[in-house]
Amino acid sequence: MTSLPPLREVISKYGLSASKALGQNFLFDHQLLARIAKVPGKLDGAEVFEVGPGPGGLTRALLEGGASVTAVERDRRCIPALEELGTFFPGKLKVIEGDALEVDAPSLFEGKPHVVANLPYNVGTALLVGWLSAAWEPWWASLTLMFQKEVAERIVAGPDTEHYGRLAVLSQWRSTPRIAMNVHRSAFTPPPKVMSAVVHIVPAEAPEGVRLKTLETLTAAAFGQRRKMLRQSLKGVPGALAAMEGLGIDSARRAETVTVAEFVALAWTLSQA
Repeated sequence: MTSLPPLREVISKYGLSASKALGQNFLFDHQLLARIAKVPGKLDGAEVFEVGPGPGGLTRALLEGGASVTAVERDRRCIPALEELGTFFPGKLKVIEGDALEVDAPSLFEGKPHVVANLPYNVGTALLVGWLSAAWEPWWASLTLMFQKEVAERIVAGPDTEHYGRLAVLSQWRSTPRIAMNVHRSAFTPPPKVMSAVVHIVPAEAPEGVRLKTLETLTAAAFGQRRKMLRQSLKGVPGALAAMEGLGIDSARRAETVTVAEFVALAWTLSQA
């Protein structure tokens, strides 16, 4: 097989530059991209869903790892570069021009793909919440996603910490997230103003009898007024104060002290009503 041209050469050939409007920041470091591609584990023969591949730096690392990649790219300027990359890996890369928020991703795969992406900053959280909020067990095998470091910390945060909130509860009540690696801002072109981190999320068994909508209502109320005691922040949620009393959760506590398990227990009680 003819060797792949350097990524910078590809970008120069197609006149590509990172679009601020699309939240793009390109990664060129091949070793770093290879490390990210290895986070989900062995990819030989696996299906991978990539969002926002841009010029294809991470895409080539995934393909070199043996994956079959389906990539959704909104920026049509990048499509020719991705199609050229596909010629080096016949039958292994499918490129879809479109918006990942609108694509019916589960229908694109025979099995459960690993989702691996350097997510555009402006849609990353929305995509994650959509993937975590869908039917369970999920259509994906794992999520390996690049976020701003502060968002990554919010995903993995524990109670009584600065970053603990709704996103932590939503991420942890039926999946297990961890920060796989930090990525310095200088690794990107152009360098963003903030540091980044790669989060790896694997699905866990969902607690039985808990309605997601109930959990979302609880956490929205609790963290929407996080400085208030639970007796104040949750008084508008029907049955919440009685459920807390029944579970022995002190209503004088604040939301950031309530564990994921306690939120799940509250949601379970209210889901039975």
